[in-house]
Amino acid sequence: MTTNAELIERDLSVLWHPCTQMSDHEWLPLLPIRRGEGVWLEDFDGNRYIDTLSSWWVNLFGHANPRINRALKTQMEELEHVILAGCGHEPAVALAEKLRETTPPGLDRCFYADNGSAAVEVAIKMSYHYWRNRNQEDRRKFVTLSNSYHGETLGALAVGNVDLYKATYGPLLMDVLTAPSPDCFEREEGESWEEYSRRMFRPMAELLEQEHEQVSAVIVEPLVQCAGGMRMYHPVYLKLLREACDHYGIHLIADEIAVGFGRTGSLFACGQADITPDFMCLSKGLTGGYLPMSAVMMTEEIYQGFYDRYENLTAFLHSHSYTGNPLACSVALETLAIFEDEDVIERNRAKAERIAQAFAPLADHPNVGEVRQHGMILAAEMMKDPKTREPYPWQERRGLHVYRHALKHEALMRPLGHVFYFMPPYVISDEQIEHCARVAMEGIDRATAA
Repeated sequence: MTTNAELIERDLSVLWHPCTQMSDHEWLPLLPIRRGEGVWLEDFDGNRYIDTLSSWWVNLFGHANPRINRALKTQMEELEHVILAGCGHEPAVALAEKLRETTPPGLDRCFYADNGSAAVEVAIKMSYHYWRNRNQEDRRKFVTLSNSYHGETLGALAVGNVDLYKATYGPLLMDVLTAPSPDCFEREEGESWEEYSRRMFRPMAELLEQEHEQVSAVIVEPLVQCAGGMRMYHPVYLKLLREACDHYGIHLIADEIAVGFGRTGSLFACGQADITPDFMCLSKGLTGGYLPMSAVMMTEEIYQGFYDRYENLTAFLHSHSYTGNPLACSVALETLAIFEDEDVIERNRAKAERIAQAFAPLADHPNVGEVRQHGMILAAEMMKDPKTREPYPWQERRGLHVYRHALKHEALMRPLGHVFYFMPPYVISDEQIEHCARVAMEGIDRATAA
């Protein structure tokens, strides 16, 4: 029987892992996973770990979910894949119908891709191409927020604002316009989330007033900038942004890849502002963590901007070999059915309250600057001096102390630098939440002790 050590040796001889300086694994062992069930992952030596990360924010209803397993097996016997150009199939049509029904009103058309970054590429290309088809080719700029992240293909990187990526790949990226984030961590003492988010909309309003004639779209992560340290803001910012985009005739792209499907307390984060974007990018939880897939929902107006005679060459130019894969569509349909059958959103609200209670003691930790939460996402900011907002030097990698402590206590926790976060599958129990809270507190104690 294979052991952890054996798989690690084989792995390091052939694989290059993502988001990893591979030399770290000379001293930081890989975690080989043999199987998963519910919230649990198990390694080859029989150790198990609560998947507090939902396996990179994708797993909603647990590993080896019986309902999703059955849907996948049934579809495998019928049709595994077929080209979607010129062909159609029941799962792709049914999923598009279901997404039209469940996303904000007015998002009536669906375009499939195969991952989150690809969905962003589709949205920004489609926005620009729409204006080109309308003889407004000067609209080629995109507006993004500071500290934003939208994926790692070149278009998605360009509309993001991660310093490391920009410093490394900047020469390859298109220029964009950047407005300051409404990140409420930066609010003044005594200032509410709503007050700060309203105040931080002013720079965006000024930018759009000055540049709107050349702007194709604004792209945002609604409510939570996940990869940017789980920084959060108030829904009023989205409402104000929708109004401004309407005023200037600019597209609004909502990147709900990480925050959609119940993560923030509503099925989609945009729902908390009661807005409909022109484009909504979906992935991650769309298939319950089973298969790579994404979808871009857009308005009928966008669709009609491309509906034309062939010889006019206005058709949208984008494709993926596995577009609308029947297996992925089927598990996505079953994922959405679970939301309906099990009243998941209401259940998540109760779980979010339990998470808030369990992790509340972190707010009194002398080296935690803030504990923040939107629904099933909670984060705690470790700081050298919370009173002055002095951060720990990033080179110290304090989060690794939390990670390594958690592995010894049956939990997989992978902080973002000095930001601990908790983003578990929705099937986590109250007892498991309490356990993870204790482990996190201990880990943060160790991470901040030196």
